[in-house]
Amino acid sequence: MKIAAGGISIESATFSPLLTELSDFRVLRGAELYARYPFVSDFSEIEFTPLMHANAVPGGVVRRSAYEALKRDFLAGLTAGAPWDGVILDMHGAMAVEGSDDAEADFIGAVRALVGPDCLISASYDLHGNLSAAIMQQLDLISAYRTAPHEDALETRQRALSLLLQCLQEGRRPHKAFVRIPLLLSGERTETRVEPGRTVYARIPQLIDGDAVLDASLLVGFTWADQARSQAAAVALGWDEAATWSAARTLAQAYWDARHEFDFGVPTGSVDDCINMALAAVESTVFLSDSGDNITAGAAGDSPYVLECMLAHKVPRSLFAGITDAEAVAACFAAGAGARLTLSLGGKLDPVHGQPLEVSGIVQRAHESPDYGRQAILAVDNIDVILSERRMGFTSMARFSALDIDPLAYKIVCLKLGYLVPDFQRIAPLAIMALSPGAVYALPETLPFHNLKRPIHPFDRDMRWSP
Repeated sequence: MKIAAGGISIESATFSPLLTELSDFRVLRGAELYARYPFVSDFSEIEFTPLMHANAVPGGVVRRSAYEALKRDFLAGLTAGAPWDGVILDMHGAMAVEGSDDAEADFIGAVRALVGPDCLISASYDLHGNLSAAIMQQLDLISAYRTAPHEDALETRQRALSLLLQCLQEGRRPHKAFVRIPLLLSGERTETRVEPGRTVYARIPQLIDGDAVLDASLLVGFTWADQARSQAAAVALGWDEAATWSAARTLAQAYWDARHEFDFGVPTGSVDDCINMALAAVESTVFLSDSGDNITAGAAGDSPYVLECMLAHKVPRSLFAGITDAEAVAACFAAGAGARLTLSLGGKLDPVHGQPLEVSGIVQRAHESPDYGRQAILAVDNIDVILSERRMGFTSMARFSALDIDPLAYKIVCLKLGYLVPDFQRIAPLAIMALSPGAVYALPETLPFHNLKRPIHPFDRDMRWSP
């Protein structure tokens, strides 16, 4: 059986002023892609051909020409290797493209048009993806992550392939049940490691018997995309139509019933309140999220607002990770370690949500890597500020280790994240999330949406709904 694989993966915040360019994508082709699918060696009965996968750090809307170039690249590979028995689409599900209301539907529709009606298409999705009827009409199979913070991306891709092979071997397509849920809660409110998300997501394996119901997914959606398809959805696949629809409705109802219980999994408050909480904490280190400028949700990552507040509070030795500012990094590299500089930090990529901050500091270190570009550490009063020439979220301990930084050596570690990624959850003595201003403000019901399908909770709190 001939299987093609690849796709385009990005989370696009439409409230961000950034425009995602082709150069922002990391594009892998052919054999470079096998690291994403190490499990294919377990399937000796298939001829697996990875074509192209493009992935970008979450950002703003994708420039149309960049998207079209990537789409052409993937479709060219499909054309060259045709015909196919199946296609695995390795997606995120929250891409926004200039001039398109449903970029994934356009991409998947183009794939379907090329491979024809007999080829089976299976997709792996992030649970923060947004689905639509147009997407579901083109796909035969879909499976989404079941953890947030995400720890099952590889498992989900493997499940999407296993489902595809099962259907090919049996020579039939499963029934699909798709229930749109008028709910749009931020990822910070819908973690799966705490209640009620833990209990809701625990329902998924209980609904799957491998026959009547082959798989089920709950997608909470991506909050910071002002699009009609932005909302939660429950999906089920199975051989028994009635059981498949029952599973999807059961999952949708469970999520809807718990809607008022979802809340942030850590203490939250204004920036000043959260800094005061951190200073009063008995824990030796407090991880503080600058959630409004969260790079992993698409924000620019160059707002110095929280840094300015920390300086005003005269915090003890702390770490700020970090600010995207290529000009400041260049100045640090030119001056060298030990030099004292006066710099205007941030507010260049997203002047709408953050104004530049003038600081005076001493260059501690300059570092360059092939993956993340140049970075510098600037000591400003008691705060070590990490400056990066490229947008990058600190999403693993490895990124601190590369800079020879031990985050537990600081009283406050401020990260441009929402919820903490697993690496930091495991070590953080205490985590607090500041409801800081920015393009991905953690209370999205206060943002200027225009295209959402209404009514929708929590924008319309008194609405009634059943699946």
